[in-house]
Amino acid sequence: MIRLALLRHGHTAWNRAGRIQGRSDIPLDDQARAELGGYALPSEWSQAQLWSSPLMRAAETAELVASRRPLTAPELTEMNWGEWEGLHGLDLKADPDSGFRDIENWGWHYHPPGGETPAEVWARIEPWLHSLTQDAVAVCHIGIMRMILARAYGWDFNGPAPFRIKRNRLFVVEVNGRALTPLPEPVRLIRKDAA
Repeated sequence: MIRLALLRHGHTAWNRAGRIQGRSDIPLDDQARAELGGYALPSEWSQAQLWSSPLMRAAETAELVASRRPLTAPELTEMNWGEWEGLHGLDLKADPDSGFRDIENWGWHYHPPGGETPAEVWARIEPWLHSLTQDAVAVCHIGIMRMILARAYGWDFNGPAPFRIKRNRLFVVEVNGRALTPLPEPVRLIRKDAA
């Protein structure tokens, strides 16, 4: 059995403005850098293999909390939001003709115009996930975390999610063959001044 701990990247200016980032390579903002610089991985995860998305917001988050450079995997790149990247989610939601849906109404085959479906994202993540040979931390994006946790929980993007992704927490999934089992409680990053 291998354990995979998923960590969402820190805030960017686009996050704070409610803009859809997807594959757009938006950096962390200064406030996120300062905050993340005060956190570290818990000791049980400090020696785990460290991975991140190649997008700078994830790679920099990994380096700040682990004090080392991560390996990068293109499979961990955020979901492609196509024509909606850079737009405000609330604006799309308010437009009845946009086709925008809340996540609990996606299913595995929903996609933004020119973007990826959850099923397509999972198809690129799954081989990477099953190639892991030791416990690992993957710093990535909320979309990637949703796909992995959806599979682990048996959630089909239909109805409320059985998990809530928060920042500065590790969401741990046990990988045993093809089976994924989520640990029920996320693990908080530790404050460096309390270590």
